[in-house]
Amino acid sequence: MDATANVKVWVSEHNARPEIRAAYPKNPVRFYDTTLRDGEQTVGVVLSPQQKLEIARQLDQLGVSRIEAGFPRVSPEDAEAIQLMQKAGLKAELWGFSRAVKADVEELVRLGLKASIIEAPTSDIKLKAYGIGRDEVLRRVTDAISFARQNGITVAFFAVDGTRTDIDYLKKVYLAALEAGAAEIVVVDTIGACGPEAVEFLVGQTREWVGPSVPVHFHGHNDFGMATACALAAVRSGAGWIQGTINGMGERAGNADICEIALALQCLYGVPVALDLGKVRKVSAVVAEAGGYQLDAWRPLVGANLFMRESGAVASQFHLPEAIEPYSSELVGAERHIVLGKKSGLDSIVLKAKELGLSVSQEQIAPILAAVKRKAIAKRSLISDEEFRQIVDEFATAVKS
Repeated sequence: MDATANVKVWVSEHNARPEIRAAYPKNPVRFYDTTLRDGEQTVGVVLSPQQKLEIARQLDQLGVSRIEAGFPRVSPEDAEAIQLMQKAGLKAELWGFSRAVKADVEELVRLGLKASIIEAPTSDIKLKAYGIGRDEVLRRVTDAISFARQNGITVAFFAVDGTRTDIDYLKKVYLAALEAGAAEIVVVDTIGACGPEAVEFLVGQTREWVGPSVPVHFHGHNDFGMATACALAAVRSGAGWIQGTINGMGERAGNADICEIALALQCLYGVPVALDLGKVRKVSAVVAEAGGYQLDAWRPLVGANLFMRESGAVASQFHLPEAIEPYSSELVGAERHIVLGKKSGLDSIVLKAKELGLSVSQEQIAPILAAVKRKAIAKRSLISDEEFRQIVDEFATAVKS
């Protein structure tokens, strides 16, 4: 999509400069969602099998290409959830998650899963923590992937803490995984330790090692607030799959937010994405409710404040969305609202009165605004529509008397 030709997107024309656009692919970027596995690692979040099934249905409607259904060897509830999803007739591929351990893969076989991540730690820091050596990791990776392939399971190899792994060893383990039968490779920034430039370099190196026919994924975390930027860098360097979660759920600062990444790719760089952005806010709300948490109101894409306007200076431009918004509320299935509070202006009163079908004379606008500000300051919050109606009624009654 060319953002400059889309009336619903009003971003800087500099994003379309040839030297910028040339770095991005023309083919769609696809998303591998790990909300049900890595996302559930959010502190305090426990999703039931039925909740996981409902989230999987929402992800499927959103257009997610692959859903990581869970880690069944360590969670009987995940196994139950996977069985529910298998019966649900989803269009998305269902993937499992497994360590490079035969018993983990055996559980995938028992459940009839046809595809899975197989992970192993690769950085010296992780190997020290687990008390194993590099040769042992190579043996485990080779054995687990070979066994999975013998049982008809497509494997994407996931190098845990890959971004902090000695680069020569990382190349060795990736190539060993492919030789054992892995079909895809995942570049993994387990603790969000890479900046975008380092991700771009490492994904590019990986593409050179594995060749053009092997799909490369990027899996990033948000510890420095750069997960979206890192995912974009991965796409620039040839990653065709981005892994992440809804709402950026996950351990610590969370995972990359797949919907935020899709929005940036499509609107800023004209990259086609396999997600329906108009359904994002609904899916976000379903996942947040299931997880028992609230999103920041100012969060990109799904925040409650994105299309609300309190400031009087901004309200005066409300009739021209492109003056105050980089993309249309329609693009993401949201509604625009004027809200009233301490920072409202005269135009805010006029617009809210019109919205609610209230009659306010020119002479009443300023005193009504003053009353709105007093009430908002007193309650330290916005004024509800009902409170605004009461204020307008009070002025109407005063005029009659």
